Amino acid sequence: MMNSLLKEVGRGKRGSRDLTYDESVQAAELILNGAATPAQIGAFLIAERIKMSSPEEIKAFIDVCRSKSKIHPIPGGLDCAGPYDGRKKSFYSTFPTAFVLCASGVPVTLHSSPSLPPKNGLTLHGLLKGLQVASEQLDITSLLKAAEQTGFLFIPTEKWCHPLAQLRSIRTEIGMRTLLNTVEKLLRLSDAPFMTLGIYHGTIIDKVIEVLRRTGVEKGLVIQGLEGSDDISVERITRVHWVTKEETTQLIIDPELMELQVHYPDIQWSLKHQCDIILSVLQGKADLPYINTVLLNAGVRIWLCGNAQSIEEGIYQAKYIIDNGYALQKFSLWKDLVQNNSSKKVIISLQ
Repeated sequence: MMNSLLKEVGRGKRGSRDLTYDESVQAAELILNGAATPAQIGAFLIAERIKMSSPEEIKAFIDVCRSKSKIHPIPGGLDCAGPYDGRKKSFYSTFPTAFVLCASGVPVTLHSSPSLPPKNGLTLHGLLKGLQVASEQLDITSLLKAAEQTGFLFIPTEKWCHPLAQLRSIRTEIGMRTLLNTVEKLLRLSDAPFMTLGIYHGTIIDKVIEVLRRTGVEKGLVIQGLEGSDDISVERITRVHWVTKEETTQLIIDPELMELQVHYPDIQWSLKHQCDIILSVLQGKADLPYINTVLLNAGVRIWLCGNAQSIEEGIYQAKYIIDNGYALQKFSLWKDLVQNNSSKKVIISLQ
């Protein structure tokens, strides 16, 4: 069966065709169940990259992955989907922004795996280690308990969707972006009604928008942000796409109009830099480029989720939250909860 599907997608630019949704489900089941060989999986992923995956194919892989994943719905939540291959050249503002949002009453889900190709940059897994949170020891129960008390849910995706973990070695050997780079960002394992989704290549915008509209999201923003993330820049205008089930609208977010525009310093990013700046933002002591980035991204998301009438109002809320230490309190509480719960699990297992 896998060979016949491979023939359809692997005949080159002119001879290949998109699989139907049902055919794509078959391919996804064979790959994610381990019935396809490593050679067949690699060939399929490369053929899909050359052909360029269709919305039907992407949606089928999302649906099959979700059927094999843990799903934990969080009503009223926001899913922030950034690149799973990490960051190398920009501030990881998604993380401190999440705790600003939680302090504003918006539950936030962030999800990640250890770094993947093609970028092999810093992921949330690595960031947590730098912030002295042992991400590999975080079990599902501890993460869910911490989310109940803080509003912040971190999902280690490969623990919640085991078939993706089994494909890691093949993806690493291929060393390039594949269909799965898009799929894992759109899994929505907390069934959040709101979503921000970062993309890198403009050629995939229309496909991602179509898939996003079919996943159950009430309101979403598709953003060509910093390094393909969903982080909006304060250095330049960012074009984003407002997506609902009924319509799609392109918006322009201009930091100058919101009096937040500033140039980023030219620095060599390291894990220590990221962690130091994140903590300084939460403490309200960060340099202007970083505090403004968090204010803008938090303001946009607060507005997206309906907790502010405008982006400007959302920015004012975010500033109040940071200035009064509420975001730092949320982060400190979350860190204590996941560390304490995970430590207790380890002690019990050792006994």
